[in-house]
Amino acid sequence: MTGTFATESTDNQPPTPLSTMKTKSLFFLAAFFLSSLLYAAPQGEGIVLDGTSGFVVKDFKLPGKTFSVAAWIKVKNTDQSQMFVTLGAPPNDWTLYSYNGNVRMLVEYNPSRSGGAGSTYDFALAPNPQPGQWTHYLGTYDGETVTVYRDGKRAASKKLPTQRRDFSLPLYIGTGQEQGRCLNGAIEDINIWNRALTEQEVTALVKDNTLVTDGLVASWNSSKKTTDTLPSALPNGQTAVLYKPVAAAAGRSGGNIELLNQRDDGYRGIWYMNQPSNDEYVYKYSGGLGTYPANHYPFAVYAPEVDKTFFCYGGTEKGTEKSLLHQVSFFDHKTGTVPRPVILLDKKTDDAHDNPVMNIDAQGYIWIFSTSHGTGRPSFIHKSKKPYDIAEFERINPTKRVDGKEVPLDNFSYLQIYHLLGKGFAAMFTTYDKRILNDPETFAARILCSMDSPDGAQWSAWRPHAAILHGHYQSTGQYKDEKIGTAFNQHPNDRENGRVGLNWRTNLYYMETKDLGKTWQNVQGETVKVPLKEVQNNALVYDYDREKLNVYVMDVNFDASGKPIVLYLTSKGYQSGPVNDPRQWNTAYWTGSSWRIAPVTVSDNNYDFGSLYVEEGNVWRIIGTPGIGPQAYNTGGEVSMWVSTDSGKTWKLERQMTQNSEFNHCYPRRPINPHPDFYALWATGHGRKKSESTIYFCNKKGDVFELPRQMNSDTQKPVRK
Repeated sequence: MTGTFATESTDNQPPTPLSTMKTKSLFFLAAFFLSSLLYAAPQGEGIVLDGTSGFVVKDFKLPGKTFSVAAWIKVKNTDQSQMFVTLGAPPNDWTLYSYNGNVRMLVEYNPSRSGGAGSTYDFALAPNPQPGQWTHYLGTYDGETVTVYRDGKRAASKKLPTQRRDFSLPLYIGTGQEQGRCLNGAIEDINIWNRALTEQEVTALVKDNTLVTDGLVASWNSSKKTTDTLPSALPNGQTAVLYKPVAAAAGRSGGNIELLNQRDDGYRGIWYMNQPSNDEYVYKYSGGLGTYPANHYPFAVYAPEVDKTFFCYGGTEKGTEKSLLHQVSFFDHKTGTVPRPVILLDKKTDDAHDNPVMNIDAQGYIWIFSTSHGTGRPSFIHKSKKPYDIAEFERINPTKRVDGKEVPLDNFSYLQIYHLLGKGFAAMFTTYDKRILNDPETFAARILCSMDSPDGAQWSAWRPHAAILHGHYQSTGQYKDEKIGTAFNQHPNDRENGRVGLNWRTNLYYMETKDLGKTWQNVQGETVKVPLKEVQNNALVYDYDREKLNVYVMDVNFDASGKPIVLYLTSKGYQSGPVNDPRQWNTAYWTGSSWRIAPVTVSDNNYDFGSLYVEEGNVWRIIGTPGIGPQAYNTGGEVSMWVSTDSGKTWKLERQMTQNSEFNHCYPRRPINPHPDFYALWATGHGRKKSESTIYFCNKKGDVFELPRQMNSDTQKPVRK
């Protein structure tokens, strides 16, 4: 076992851990730490972690705007993101971690709480470690530049402006806050300084095994580790305690996520929040998000063969309401009742990005696709054992093609799943794995992809279709069994104006496929060369980047002849509150000769949402949450119905469906082949603090029904509100 500090060292013998030294007085100990200390590569196991836990110092403070962080790392594999040391929840404060084939030293240099233009982060990259080998990483930030070193040699630097306060959030070692990206391997000699070490000091640290004590504020090593604690190697230093984030409990293998097939006694949705804003609006977005996000579809499918609308949603367990349950049920149109919902599985996270989606195949089997937010958690596919029956599901062990071989398909994000008669399944989704592009120069974080399957078990190779700048979010729609259209934005690289990172999304693109994603065309039928990598291309609908506007795509639908319609929202920035008004709802409609963009209404939050319906007689209908809700300027609001009879040129409010609600209504979702009696599905929740979340649906007329949170019988009629 190596020790961070030693009294002597030779080439053949590791240094002696400080814990084995015989100290006789605090004076001697203090004098020891003020002198130059030895620092060598680990000779033992180090602090071994299994990918499900790490350590946290909850009250850790790092005064000032500069720092250095170092650790020896040994990983078992490099096929997934893994945390080394992180201050706060990425991308807040700073993080040293492995991600998409590289090690990142990430720094949030312009957070909104410091009065800057927005939460902005960037990073310097170093090569990943070789599995099974100890590798030393050190990152520095001097207030102007972030630098990362590998084995004592500078790998990369990047200039970052200084617009932030002190770093002061909880510190995590080998894990992250509610992240499924724990270190699977070992870490040793974790050291943090309150200043940026010079390149000469870094070189000496690794080459000469000399630990720099000037500015050293924290240090941990394996010599003092217990089962549940990691005591400091510094006198009077802070002890790190064992931390096991819920999201990481299953690992990528999914071994701890069991197929449950259990009946619940009511309908309870998941409450979720994202990115605290430290202002009166509390979060970037939050609330009852059981049918979130816009990039998941569908949550419901009407089956005329049995006159039932089957639906799934993100639920939560009774009582604690902390963990995301994937749940499935149906509305029986003949009886007007719902059964007790089935709990398919506990996803072991509270992240609503992991919400399920579903579809029904030609034989009537119900398929539930359990998504994951990023690469850290497993994804699953389940199939009902009987057609049009939710009583019992079986787990599919799907595969995908990689380099001509069948490998497990165990991870996908932001899934939209379609079943086309005679063609099979088509999946539109996002991957965070840049290796799919075979382009070492790319910095696209979210890459849009497609895959297809004739049977839901054996899937094609992943086909990337968009990777412009920092990546994308997409929403898609299906026109009969003929084609699928995708509308998407892109993350800009406007560093001059601070518009970099996931919070900035601009431009509107559209393209479509008639062969499940194998080839793509623009709306004029011209071939689109994929994957798209240039901002200006023949799929561009409108250049909102010129206007410095964010774009949030809500829905994609088609008129009777197959011409696409995109419903989306624009705003001036990502933060909640009136600062980014007006939040304009628009439709972009392909008339046959050009894109016609027309306003619908306005909203008060970027994550307000509406679903677009195209009905007989060319009636367009939107069921959504524009306007101001119970928690103003937070996600969702009251539900209203808007109608256009002139192909979206003008819109009128036909019905205010909810009023005087206690909580905001969020994400009304359109079923596949919607029945008039079950036209949209959504959930409610408080916009600024955790609350109960209740599931609702409505009919085509706009009548609203609440699903029972507590059932006293096997079936029950929803209550009209």
